[in-house]
Parts: sequence; C-alpha cells; structure tokens
Amino acid sequence: MRISELLSLQAIDVNASVASKAETIDYMTRLMEKSGNLNDREAYKKGVLAREEEGTTGIGEGIAIPHSKCAAVKRAGLAAIVVKDGVDYESLDDEPADLIFMIAAPETGANVHLEALAKLSTILMDTEFKESLVKAETAEQFIQMIDKKEDELDGKNEKKAMEASKDGYRVLAITACPTGIAHTFMAAESLDMKGKELGISIKVETQGADGAKNVLTAEDVENAECIIIAADKKVDLARFDGKPVIITKVADGIHKADELLHQAVSKNVPIYHHTGAAQAADDSSENESVGRRIYKNLMNGVSHMLPFVIGGGILIALAFLLDDYSIDPANFGKNTPVAAYLKTIGEFSFGMMLPVLAGYIAMSIADRPGLAVGFVAGLVAKSGSTFANPAGGEVNAGFLGALFAGFAAGYLVLLLKKMTSKLPQSLNSVRPMIIYPVFGILTGSMITTLINPLMGIINDGLTSVLNSMNGTSKVLLGMVVAGMESVDMGGPVNKTAYVFGTSQLAEGNFEIMAAVMAGGMVPPLVIALCTTFFKNRFTQKERESGLVNYLLGLSFISEGAIPFAANDPLRVIPACVAGSAAAGGMSMLFGCTLRAPHGGIFVLPTIGNPLFYVLAIFAGSAVGCLILAVLKKPLKNDRDS
Repeated sequence: MRISELLSLQAIDVNASVASKAETIDYMTRLMEKSGNLNDREAYKKGVLAREEEGTTGIGEGIAIPHSKCAAVKRAGLAAIVVKDGVDYESLDDEPADLIFMIAAPETGANVHLEALAKLSTILMDTEFKESLVKAETAEQFIQMIDKKEDELDGKNEKKAMEASKDGYRVLAITACPTGIAHTFMAAESLDMKGKELGISIKVETQGADGAKNVLTAEDVENAECIIIAADKKVDLARFDGKPVIITKVADGIHKADELLHQAVSKNVPIYHHTGAAQAADDSSENESVGRRIYKNLMNGVSHMLPFVIGGGILIALAFLLDDYSIDPANFGKNTPVAAYLKTIGEFSFGMMLPVLAGYIAMSIADRPGLAVGFVAGLVAKSGSTFANPAGGEVNAGFLGALFAGFAAGYLVLLLKKMTSKLPQSLNSVRPMIIYPVFGILTGSMITTLINPLMGIINDGLTSVLNSMNGTSKVLLGMVVAGMESVDMGGPVNKTAYVFGTSQLAEGNFEIMAAVMAGGMVPPLVIALCTTFFKNRFTQKERESGLVNYLLGLSFISEGAIPFAANDPLRVIPACVAGSAAAGGMSMLFGCTLRAPHGGIFVLPTIGNPLFYVLAIFAGSAVGCLILAVLKKPLKNDRDS
C-alpha cells in the first residue's frame, strides 16, 4: 500500500492555523473524520491523547506524527497539515512543528498500512523533501510530491536489497518504540543515512507494530563489531550475548545517530552478558550508574502504584465528604450506606499500594519472575508481621518496608536465576514454574519479615518527628516539599516529594500531601498569571500557551510549565520554586489537609480548611509571577507584543 492511498484531499490542509498542541490534535481528528476513516472521532481523539501522555510524538526538526491504533478507526488513514509559522507541539527539541501527519490505525485486521507508514517515517528524514512539503501550495501538489518521493524510495530499497555485503555489516541495530509506528522507522532511517555518510555499513532491524522487519541473522551478529539497541520497549537481547552492545532510547537513534555510530566503531563498548530474560532497552546497561538503575526500578514501582493511591484516596475523601459526622464520630466515613461503600472500595484500592509498589520494583529488577515474589513480600511488609517477638505481633513497616521488600525480592530472584543457571536444559521449565515462585516467595517473605522491625522503628520515628512538628519547623517542611515540586516539574526531584507526600497519607499526615499538591499547582499558575499581566515579556505564541496553564495548574498538572522552563530555565525555575515554597509554607501555616493524592481544585470539597488553601495557592502563584516579571525583561523586537 502506498502513502497516497492513505491520504485524501479532504484530510490535507497546507495552510492550517492552530495555536497549540491540543488545538492541533482536535483539528486533525476532524480532518480524519472528514475523510471517512473513523467510526467515533471522540474515541479516536482519546486514543491520540493517551499516546501523547506516554511521550510526545513531536519528533523534532519541525515534524510531529500523532497516532492511535484503536477500535474507533474504520480504516487506516492519514491526515496532514502544514503550519507555516509552526506550532508549539512540545517536541523533543523544543522547536515548533510545521509539518504534522496524523495516523489512524484500525485495532484489528491486516497491518498492510504499516508498510506505507514506515515509508512515511523514512522519507521525512530527508530535510530537503520535508521543506518542500512545507512549501506546498495545494493539497494536490502535496500528494504529488509524496508520490514522487515514494517512487524514489522504492527504487533505492530494491537496489539496497541487491547490494548485500559479502563481508557482513560492521554495525547492527534494532529500533523499537511502544507503538511501533513512527519513531521505530525514523530511527532506523536516521542510523542508515548516517552510516552511509560515515562509510560504516549498517543493518537495522525494525520491531514495528506488524512484527520485526529486516531481521538480523546469526551470521550478521557473528560478523558485526557492535550492536546498537535504540528502543523504548523490551527487546530480547539473548542473541547478542558476548557482543559489544550499546543500549539507548529510540529518540537517540533519531537525533544522535552520529554519536552512536562513532561509539559503535570505537572499540570501547562494554560486552553484553545475557541474564536470561528480555530486557527493556535502557535497562541493565553496563554504562548505567547504580543510582540511575535504582531510580528507574523505584519509578517503575511508583508509576504502577499511583493509580491505586489516587483512585483509593479520592474515593476515601469523597466518603468523608458525603458522610454525616454527627451520627457516630468514631465511625466517621462509614455512617451512611453510600459513604461506607465508597470508603470500603477506597480502602481496598489504597490497601494495594504497598504490594503493587514492591511487586513492580521487583519486576523491574528481575523481569516477570520477580512480580509474584515482590507482591507477596510487599503484603508481608504491609501486614507488619515479625518473627522478632516469639508471641508474634505487628510493626508499622509502612512505605519504607515495602520499598525494601521490592528491592530485596528483585535481587533475590536474580540470585536464584544465577544459582540455577547450570541446571540441565531439560529442567529449564522447573525454574519459572517452581523454583522462582516457591523459593522466591518463601525466602523473600522471610527476609521482609526479619527486616520489618527495623523498618518499623525508622517509620515510627519519622512519623513521630513529623507529628511533633509545629510552628516554624512545620512551615519549613511545607516550603521544602512544595519547592521540590517546581525544581524539575515531573522529574526525579518532583517525584521524590510527591512519593513522600503519598506515603504519609497512609500514616495519617494529611498536611504534607496538601503542601505537596499546592507546590505542584503553582508553576503553571505562575506562567498563566505572568503571561496575562506582563504580556510584554512573552511572544504571542507564549501568551496563547500561557492561557492553557490556568486549567493545568488548577488540575495539579505541573508539566504545563515545562516548555517555558526549558526555554528560560534560569528565570522560570527560580520564580516557580519560590512561588511553590511560599504556597507550601502557607498551607502548613494554615493547617490545611488533603486526603486525596491528586485532583487539584476538583477535590477542593475534600480539603481541610479549603478557603485558606485556595489563598495559599494563589498567594504563592502571585509571588512566583512577580519574581518572574522582575527576572524577565520586556521583549524589544516582538512584533506581537
């Protein structure tokens, strides 16, 4: 199938006018609907937005390729727009996008359309061709250019297939992205083009949505000097055991092909030793620091834990909101049937927090065999059982206990894998079916049980310190955790503060979570206020983007401020940190509490001392806005100011 068969004149606009990423997606889904490719535009749009939450499809170099594969798609299709002045699409290089293709892929049926989509991703790597598309004056001319370029590509591929290297390839590569549609093929083309430019023979296997293409053979692997894995999903690396392997993300395959190829032929690449499991492309790299590995394993647990915490926390908060305190103060939250049901379900969800955290930390370390061991070890940490007291008993191991349980379970399974690696091949099936679950669960639970008392002492001590805080120390704590929310807005520092806040919910310290959420709401509000009241500091596009940050800030989505922070970090970040710290400190000073770990202004009725909480947030936002206005000087030559 050719690219032109997926495009229609109704789905192309060579002079589109869109002001933001959200507006772009909305407009392009309407074009897709107009071309007859969709059953349900809203459902398809949700699929596109869900893909964007996994990571931007703004490739860089002015190109974006939003896409979705879902049941709302009637038949495969493309939509395309040209935005002459570009639009802020939150691209990987932070540059505006002026050429945007949207892909609609049906959930079921043949994947023949993926061949055309692979071609699209490939031809867009040609900078001159991309610029010619941007200059197209009509939709007809746009399609004609693509047809011509596709004919050239088909000829090159045919010639390449006839030029098999007798001496093999110096470098091999695998590219893969979660959806296997766009990034996969763009990374492959970038590596291939750069290889030709540098005179380095390279063969690239693409693991796309329709399976692996251009598969690397055993002979290819044997003759290659190095293998590059540019992927954002799990890739089976067993066939590369004993070979030099570079493991990186798919975006580096697109934007850092030059560096990767020079490194590949440098003779200075670590040898890969297979551990017996498929690995995420960026996991277990010998070049990766210990701290980075620990952080990634922890974040895998946290990311899977948060839906349980957020869903359960909000349901519990709603139960308190809907209950009647006067019926039975001691049973508040379960006095009425509706409240009791909500609180019970919320407690079920919230109760999964520690086992899920431990389970997915263990899975990140030891792959699937670690999941069950981590879950059970997490349950043991949650229960607080101990062998230390002959009469039995419980300790409050809490979040720290589950954290330890997850890492202990993961590394225990790795140890079991190593200890059983010499078993005869005929007994290989015994390892995952019996040895890992039986010995892993038993040993992991015993280790967690033995360490629970120590974790309990630490956890109780921390809780006591936090509960005893008052006055200046309490305000200072609020300022620190809230300020951390603005340091990297969704990055490691931000997540550390957020995880600390959610962990304290289980201990009954609701004031800390309130300060954390206040700190996270402030950065987008700082941007929104400053672009509204100090317009001459910003371009027209920035002012338009700033308006969206009102909604993002009120919804506790700190990431809305990231494009501004990326463009001007030395001014934006200090202003946001100061504003967040002020809001967090005031929240603590006013004694505001929050039982729900997310929701922003939408969970205001569940917040303790809500009016003063709103005051704290807007006061902090005003502080950040004024500081940013002072730090940012008026633009001199902005025609739109």
